[in-house]
Amino acid sequence: MKFCPICSHSFPNFLPLPASYFQMFNQLNVPYSLDEFETLNVGQYTCPNCQASDRDRLYALFLKAYVQQRAGQELRFLDIAPAPRLSQFLKSLPGVRYRSADLMSPLADDKVDITNMDGYADSSFDFIVCSHVLEHVPDDAAAIRELRRVLAPNGAAILMVPILLSLKETDEDPSVTDVNERWRRFGQDDHIRMYERSDFLQRLHAGGFQVKSLDVNVFGRDIFQRCGITEQSVLYIGQG
Repeated sequence: MKFCPICSHSFPNFLPLPASYFQMFNQLNVPYSLDEFETLNVGQYTCPNCQASDRDRLYALFLKAYVQQRAGQELRFLDIAPAPRLSQFLKSLPGVRYRSADLMSPLADDKVDITNMDGYADSSFDFIVCSHVLEHVPDDAAAIRELRRVLAPNGAAILMVPILLSLKETDEDPSVTDVNERWRRFGQDDHIRMYERSDFLQRLHAGGFQVKSLDVNVFGRDIFQRCGITEQSVLYIGQG
């Protein structure tokens, strides 16, 4: 049986990535496979009960342990570009004082440009979730510096982007506006880059983060398999 750490339900299996992604990629003759992404379980993508993705389930595994280790402490959480199910999960964690931010989303508590979060003082948050946001941002270096600035000295951040393992270097071009070309090169119509793994880590380091890469050897193969997470998945945790 599979288990979702977001909603705590068990199932025979998770649901695959929606067929629309395959149709789009085939239509545009994309020069890579969806299986080449680092943290993406194509065959077991979505929880049938709560619709949490495989990366959401990976975050939940880490966060449950992280919060438990800090039992009795109040943790100031910032959720960048909140997704409904993950946001609900974060709010349910004990001791968490939750805040969300986005430039356009009506779900967010605060309207914030991630490249200039001047509404937040230095060291405002103990934990930040920034999942699949930086690939949308023209100046990702400024965004990374701001994330580091608002993170408390002993805090931590989930810093995740789509990473194509077969890529030799990051492919980015904010001037590309054609929807099909963005799908073909960057994997989605509102992305402006596709990250290569080592370059992504270098950008985080340049912005002031020390990064821990937590993989299947940290979590365990049995847990990854039970939660529908591929063995090539990696969780990046940034610290000051």
